[in-house]
Amino acid sequence: MTSLRQRFQTLFQRTENTMDVPGSRATLSLPEQDNTFTIGTQAYFSQPRDRDAYDRQAVLLDSLEAWRFNPLARRIVELTTQYATGGGLKATCPHPTNQRFLDQFWGHRLNRMDNRVGEFSDELCLSGNLFLLLTTDQSGMSYLRVLPSTDILQIESSENDIEQELAFHLRAPGETEALVYPGYDPQKEQLDSEGRLKAVVLHYALNRPSGSQWGEGDLTPILKWLARYSAWLEDRVRLNRFRNAFVWVVKARFGSESERSVRQMQLTANPPAPGSVLVTDESEEWSVMSPKLEALDASSDGLAIKKMIAAGVGLPLHFLAEPESSTRTTAEAAGSPTYRRFSERQRFICALLEDVLRVVVRRRSFYDSQVDPDSQIRVEGGDVSARDNRELAEAGQQVAQVASDLYERDLIDGREVLRLVYRFMGERLPEPSQNQNIKKSE
Repeated sequence: MTSLRQRFQTLFQRTENTMDVPGSRATLSLPEQDNTFTIGTQAYFSQPRDRDAYDRQAVLLDSLEAWRFNPLARRIVELTTQYATGGGLKATCPHPTNQRFLDQFWGHRLNRMDNRVGEFSDELCLSGNLFLLLTTDQSGMSYLRVLPSTDILQIESSENDIEQELAFHLRAPGETEALVYPGYDPQKEQLDSEGRLKAVVLHYALNRPSGSQWGEGDLTPILKWLARYSAWLEDRVRLNRFRNAFVWVVKARFGSESERSVRQMQLTANPPAPGSVLVTDESEEWSVMSPKLEALDASSDGLAIKKMIAAGVGLPLHFLAEPESSTRTTAEAAGSPTYRRFSERQRFICALLEDVLRVVVRRRSFYDSQVDPDSQIRVEGGDVSARDNRELAEAGQQVAQVASDLYERDLIDGREVLRLVYRFMGERLPEPSQNQNIKKSE
């Protein structure tokens, strides 16, 4: 039986033999780099279903670069913002004091919410996360700023609920330590040493898997396809650049290599000009060698890549300058799921703004007792598509005829008639006032 000492000697001998293999020492002595040091690692504070920190950072930077340099990526983000927020958003509150303050906050020159909501939508498309830094001055007026998602290093959350975010660690340029901002706690307001409200961060995530802290941007699943389409298109442009370039091929019977060299030198020194007439005898045969681009086969390849991009973001091809079908009916049918997607995005942004405005009003009530911190706030967006208005109007007209017939037969009351008409027209039924009396006309 071998002793423990002999086993260690055998192990060390095997290691030395392995190190003697050519190239092994060079491989083990390679220096670590920033791109290789974090591979396979995971941050202590990250969630299991979140991306690794280095991977998430790379995706965010790639999305930003695609938006800057790729026309398709820029157009995808623009389309989402234009349909979701381009019709305008309006905040309403039944409390008159709150409404006046909301109007001041919305139109303040340091907020300019009509323009800033587009910035919110762009950031959600690119990163899937929206980090809002909310500061409040001594008069109770709050100000919003968007924090880049690439600057967020860590999100601290409650031990039993990751959606209850307690603090945010931000990268501070030129500083060794990160800046820490508290998350908003609706149960209490955090004050500084001078008795003023501290700045807080509000986080909203889009396309977030359950059990994750971070969301995913709209461009994330199509980044590699955008890169492939860009590379394919660049290759086609380079080939088309040389499509009109050709090479003359001269065939003749030469007695020796020197005669062929002399003839080639003559033609090289005096090549035929474009559009000139070339006259030769039977001893020479001239032909042209040009590249074969196979444009028909290449177009199907580019269309396949573009379909993958369009499917990844939920857009029909005619939205991306690719008229796949020439019929209007097909184009309208393909646009219905897209409008539904834009409506869902608009609903998400409206709910986001409602939450932000509730926080703003609550912080205002700390300085103004006339403000009701619990009043209801509603944000409504413009119409996503004019075609929807036409369809809703037709549906409302048809259901009004049916409801009126039921009303005349005393099968439903007037309130039910209004409910049906409002329902099919896509509007909310207003609450009945004390003076409102709906009754059957004589």
